[in-house]
Amino acid sequence: MTATIEPGSAQAWWLASRPQTLWAAISPVAVGGALAADDGVWDTVTFLVVLVAAVAIQIGVNFANDVADAATGADSEARIGPTRAVAAGLLTPKQVWQGIGVVFGLAIACGIYLFVEAGPWILVIGAASLLAALGYTNGPVPYGYRGLGEVFVFVFFGLVATAGTRFVFDGSTTAGAWVGGVSMGLLATAILVANNYRDIETDAAAGKRTLAVRIGRPATRAVFAGCVVGGVVVCPLGIISGAMPDGAALALVALPLAVAPVRTLWSTTAGPPLIEVLKGSARLQAVVAALLAVGIAGLG
Repeated sequence: MTATIEPGSAQAWWLASRPQTLWAAISPVAVGGALAADDGVWDTVTFLVVLVAAVAIQIGVNFANDVADAATGADSEARIGPTRAVAAGLLTPKQVWQGIGVVFGLAIACGIYLFVEAGPWILVIGAASLLAALGYTNGPVPYGYRGLGEVFVFVFFGLVATAGTRFVFDGSTTAGAWVGGVSMGLLATAILVANNYRDIETDAAAGKRTLAVRIGRPATRAVFAGCVVGGVVVCPLGIISGAMPDGAALALVALPLAVAPVRTLWSTTAGPPLIEVLKGSARLQAVVAALLAVGIAGLG
């Protein structure tokens, strides 16, 4: 793959952005926006600004991870998975840090617009998100290397992203936004769990103490299954509690998509099939988010 990509090219930057992971940023914004539409407070410009900010932060996280994993040796030749730009020599660490400055600058610009529209709490949410993004694999205590990455993903790519999106439309949030945040958080966490399960050996060798490294394969499989199934079924539970509209039940249509990733993770430790688990987990979150958005905004 790297033989066809020129160092420093647009393709190299696209690779470093890890486009297959961007659904983790898009999905909660879609759900939060749908809830705003159902509540009658939809605004297209606000939605697009939030979406750009979320994707920019996700790309910044991916860039920062690329630099850090190359520096620690986690992206060694022994690793089985997508090519990483810095480790493959397609981008230099300096270039990637410059890229981080650009995408985080874009996120900050979006945050300033949203601050004017929705008030000072947006600055708090934005600042916390950026600090968490940088601290994931960088800084004096990179918590992604200490088994806390899943907590970060659940909180910021689930609860904060979904409820925060709903908040910017009229300065309020709802119980449904928190239920949607739990769904998106669990499914985004499943993506990370699948990635770390695949990389247990190389991460352990590099001193990267992810949750998967700490608890081992059997427990990691259980965590993954719980995240995948829980991310889908929490939506109907939200209906029963009265937090979400009846249309949220449409998310159950995606449940069959959870079968293959769970079965594969449970039955193999081989790298190539686990790459498909990662893709399947991202696909599941995207489909659940789409179904939720249609069910909430379209069916109510």
